[in-house]
Amino acid sequence: MLIKLKVHADSKSTTFAKKSDDSYEIWVRAPAERGLANKAALNVLAEALNQNAGRLRIIKGSQSPNKIVKIL
Repeated sequence: MLIKLKVHADSKSTTFAKKSDDSYEIWVRAPAERGLANKAALNVLAEALNQNAGRLRIIKGSQSPNKIVKIL
């Protein structure tokens, strides 16, 4: 299953919004450096989807706000 994800790093709070069945928008407090925002976003997404964060992989857009995530 593929999920479209838009991540906003350096936000004041951590927020999660579902845009459609396969599209989400996440605001995280972590900075966009050393993969910290990606890791935080995957943790928030995993919690929202009741999945283990280890089962989620960014397959496209690791250095972009717009990402495609695959559930393994």
